[in-house]
Amino acid sequence: MTASADPATFESENRRRTRWGWEIVIVLALSLGRSALFSVLALIEALTRAPLSDQQTSINPGANASEVFDVIEQVLSVVLGLAPVALAIYLLWEPAASGFRKIGLTFERFGRDVSGGLLLVAVIGIPGLGLYALGRTLGITVQVDASPLDSSWWTIPLLLLAALRAGLLEEVVMVGYLFDRLRRLGWGTWTIILSTAALRGAYHAYQGFGPLIGNAAMGIVFGWVYHRWGRVMPLVIAHVVIDVIAFVGYPLAAAWWPGVFAPPGG
Repeated sequence: MTASADPATFESENRRRTRWGWEIVIVLALSLGRSALFSVLALIEALTRAPLSDQQTSINPGANASEVFDVIEQVLSVVLGLAPVALAIYLLWEPAASGFRKIGLTFERFGRDVSGGLLLVAVIGIPGLGLYALGRTLGITVQVDASPLDSSWWTIPLLLLAALRAGLLEEVVMVGYLFDRLRRLGWGTWTIILSTAALRGAYHAYQGFGPLIGNAAMGIVFGWVYHRWGRVMPLVIAHVVIDVIAFVGYPLAAAWWPGVFAPPGG
């Protein structure tokens, strides 16, 4: 009897696969899987209220200018929001390689990672903004307030922290962690890419159909790039830059194109 046919080995492999499956469920339930469920529910509920073009949602609510503790709470929210990232890296850690190195979240090729990230910004970020504007024009996308329209000194730092959190959370969990675990479960490359892209689109569903489709497309491109490059860092860089452009540039866009970017009735 060969080692691969050994009943004990087979049972041990089944146990590992079962553990990995439950591990994935727990990680997603604590992070983006939970967000996807509530996001889809939010979209369904929004469709029963009024046309999507007449509705709005906020990504980064402003902090109360008279309450310093409001700012502290938002900073803590960002920091604690990185807990699933730490958990994913911890679970990926092995004696032979750190979790950071396994998914390419290191600074050893930072120059190339920055170049690759900026290339992804051009490929994904600009068309994504165009898709959002088209969705608003067609009435299938909720008005998304990407940042508070105020000039408090802490607004920009909080937005930068929010962009960093989103980039790390989505790319480490959705790409680095899930690709590793789903490969171990025997999933094919394109099954992983399409499945994670669909989940990426799902947790943006609360913004309407335009962002849902756009983020799913982003997930396909990012998944394919990770398959080719084997590094999460350029994806994190691209995601953070895209979010910074969206968050920090939102007040300017709202002033230039109020019909598309300004809140309804604003």
